[in-house]
Amino acid sequence: MDWIPVVLVTFKFLVLGTGMFYAVKWHYDQGKKEKETGKERRAVLRASGKVAAVFMLSLLGLGFVTIVLCRMLGLDLNIS
Repeated sequence: MDWIPVVLVTFKFLVLGTGMFYAVKWHYDQGKKEKETGKERRAVLRASGKVAAVFMLSLLGLGFVTIVLCRMLGLDLNIS
Protein backbone atom coordinates (compact mmCIF):
# COMPACT_ATOMS: atom_id res chain seq x y z
CA MET A 1 0.00 0.00 0.00
CA ASP A 2 1.26 3.45 -0.84
CA TRP A 3 2.08 5.60 2.15
CA ILE A 4 1.45 8.94 0.42
CA PRO A 5 -2.41 8.82 0.56
CA VAL A 6 -2.33 7.79 4.21
CA VAL A 7 0.01 10.64 5.16
CA LEU A 8 -1.82 13.25 3.09
CA VAL A 9 -5.30 12.26 4.32
CA THR A 10 -4.05 12.28 7.91
CA PHE A 11 -2.48 15.69 7.38
CA LYS A 12 -5.68 16.98 5.79
CA PHE A 13 -7.80 15.85 8.75
CA LEU A 14 -5.35 17.40 11.22
CA VAL A 15 -5.32 20.75 9.40
CA LEU A 16 -9.10 20.87 8.89
CA GLY A 17 -9.77 19.75 12.46
CA THR A 18 -7.45 22.41 13.87
CA GLY A 19 -9.01 25.07 11.65
CA MET A 20 -12.54 24.07 12.67
CA PHE A 21 -11.59 24.11 16.35
CA TYR A 22 -10.19 27.63 16.16
CA ALA A 23 -13.12 28.85 14.01
CA VAL A 24 -15.66 27.60 16.54
CA LYS A 25 -13.60 29.01 19.42
CA TRP A 26 -13.32 32.42 17.72
CA HIS A 27 -17.06 32.60 17.02
CA TYR A 28 -17.86 31.54 20.58
CA ASP A 29 -15.53 34.22 21.98
CA GLN A 30 -17.02 36.86 19.69
CA GLY A 31 -20.52 35.91 20.84
CA LYS A 32 -19.51 36.29 24.46
CA LYS A 33 -17.81 39.62 23.79
CA GLU A 34 -20.71 41.29 21.98
CA LYS A 35 -24.28 40.57 22.95
CA GLU A 36 -26.68 41.64 20.22
CA THR A 37 -29.83 43.46 21.11
CA GLY A 38 -33.20 42.24 19.87
CA LYS A 39 -33.50 45.01 17.26
CA GLU A 40 -30.14 44.24 15.71
CA ARG A 41 -30.91 40.54 15.58
CA ARG A 42 -34.29 41.18 13.91
CA ALA A 43 -32.63 43.48 11.37
CA VAL A 44 -30.03 40.84 10.53
CA LEU A 45 -32.69 38.13 10.20
CA ARG A 46 -34.84 40.36 8.00
CA ALA A 47 -31.89 41.19 5.73
CA SER A 48 -30.85 37.54 5.45
CA GLY A 49 -34.44 36.59 4.63
CA LYS A 50 -34.50 39.16 1.83
CA VAL A 51 -31.20 37.84 0.47
CA ALA A 52 -32.52 34.26 0.57
CA ALA A 53 -35.74 35.31 -1.20
CA VAL A 54 -33.82 37.15 -3.94
CA PHE A 55 -31.54 34.12 -4.37
CA MET A 56 -34.50 31.74 -4.70
CA LEU A 57 -36.26 34.01 -7.20
CA SER A 58 -33.03 34.30 -9.21
CA LEU A 59 -32.65 30.52 -9.16
CA LEU A 60 -36.25 30.04 -10.29
CA GLY A 61 -35.79 32.61 -13.06
CA LEU A 62 -32.58 30.97 -14.25
CA GLY A 63 -34.31 27.58 -14.38
CA PHE A 64 -37.20 29.06 -16.37
CA VAL A 65 -34.84 30.78 -18.83
CA THR A 66 -32.88 27.54 -19.23
CA ILE A 67 -36.02 25.53 -20.03
CA VAL A 68 -37.24 28.15 -22.52
CA LEU A 69 -33.84 28.30 -24.22
CA CYS A 70 -33.60 24.51 -24.42
CA ARG A 71 -37.06 24.28 -25.99
CA MET A 72 -36.20 27.05 -28.48
CA LEU A 73 -33.09 25.13 -29.51
CA GLY A 74 -35.09 21.92 -29.86
CA LEU A 75 -33.30 19.97 -27.13
CA ASP A 76 -35.07 16.93 -25.73
CA LEU A 77 -35.73 17.42 -22.00
CA ASN A 78 -37.53 14.11 -21.37
CA ILE A 79 -36.14 12.06 -18.51
CA SER A 80 -37.07 8.65 -19.93
